[in-house]
Amino acid sequence: MGHRHRCASARRVAATAALYLLAAPPAFAQHAGHEGMAMPSDSGAPTIHLMGQAIPLATHVDRTPSGGARTEGSLTQAVLMARAGWWHRRATLDATIDAEGFTMRSGELSLGAFGEGFVDRRHPHTYLHELMLGLRGHAGPGTLSLGAGRGFAPFGTDDPMVRPFAKYPINHHLAQVLERGIVVGAARVGPAIVEAGSFTGEEPQRASSLPLARRFGDSWSVRGTIVPRPWAELQTSYARIASPEQADGFGLDQRKQSVSARAVSSDGGRYALVEWARTVEYDHTRREAAFSYESVLVESAWRAGAFGVAVRLEQTDRPEEERLADPFRTARPATDLHIAGITRWRTATAAVAAPAVTWGTVVGVPFLELSRLAATARDTRTLFDPDIVYGRSHLWMLTGGVRVRAGATHSRMGRYGVAVP
Repeated sequence: MGHRHRCASARRVAATAALYLLAAPPAFAQHAGHEGMAMPSDSGAPTIHLMGQAIPLATHVDRTPSGGARTEGSLTQAVLMARAGWWHRRATLDATIDAEGFTMRSGELSLGAFGEGFVDRRHPHTYLHELMLGLRGHAGPGTLSLGAGRGFAPFGTDDPMVRPFAKYPINHHLAQVLERGIVVGAARVGPAIVEAGSFTGEEPQRASSLPLARRFGDSWSVRGTIVPRPWAELQTSYARIASPEQADGFGLDQRKQSVSARAVSSDGGRYALVEWARTVEYDHTRREAAFSYESVLVESAWRAGAFGVAVRLEQTDRPEEERLADPFRTARPATDLHIAGITRWRTATAAVAAPAVTWGTVVGVPFLELSRLAATARDTRTLFDPDIVYGRSHLWMLTGGVRVRAGATHSRMGRYGVAVP
């Protein structure tokens, strides 16, 4: 099934770099700080901003697919980020080194999560999470930029790493396209931004995976953004991704859509996001849709005195694949192109963050997140029954930890060049 992708072949090289510092933003969430990325465009001096972060946390769930309650500790989002500019910011660098392949090899316990062979656990990201070189310039009334390397496709919303919650939303693989070898261009005129990218379609197979050169150009995406006010933006995007789950190119393709609205106050103290995303798995051989998954998410965060408060509501469809002897894992790559069903997850999450504590240049923010989850089969013909797998359809998840940061806050992730509003 699917189609072969004909591009020049290249050897895959294992990424072994792993470097991290403990980190988290001084406010409740990464979105709350916009001060860390200022690079004056009239200065010719090179600029660089570094940030190290990680989140030591503990998660308790009252039910798991292995039966009974479970409590686990993890060191998540252990990354070192660099943002640099030189030549009056006409040249830029965006780099993120991720150590999750070392700190959470078995994934992070997270009910509802899925992707890259993990289920009910968030998978570790690749060591070389992001490395993009960019150029920017002017053309008449507009500004242009071009970037290339490994990073995010121009699709969907900001990566959850720079949003209010430590736990990623279930829709991560529906709402973002990341860790691809990509060339992306962007143009901005007034409040309007348009991006287009061509990239490698395959998802990473493991933390050390690099993009396959022979797959470059088999996938593409476009995104349009309107910034009607400095504090607001509207986004819509579309992507066609070739065989993301089968590196050899014989898997189902994906056709993805996303629409969102985002607002952040000037001081970062108030934030809101509404998004809708849809992914259709497409059988290229038969030229027909095989499966489809939708997601709707609303999240908001605000400061209440010295405390931070956040709320997230989400409804996301999750494909159910055959699990291995380890009930938190599925075959990678998939052994066939069928699924056992589609589960609709509805979640409500509330979070509170205590006042920040500082140790010299390091800032720590203790937090607590509580989620109520409901899992139901979207189709009565499904072979996957949440009541049987989990023992019940309504579940609880409690997460506590400390966000710790060293360095300048990075408030956005997933856009490059002039596409950053």
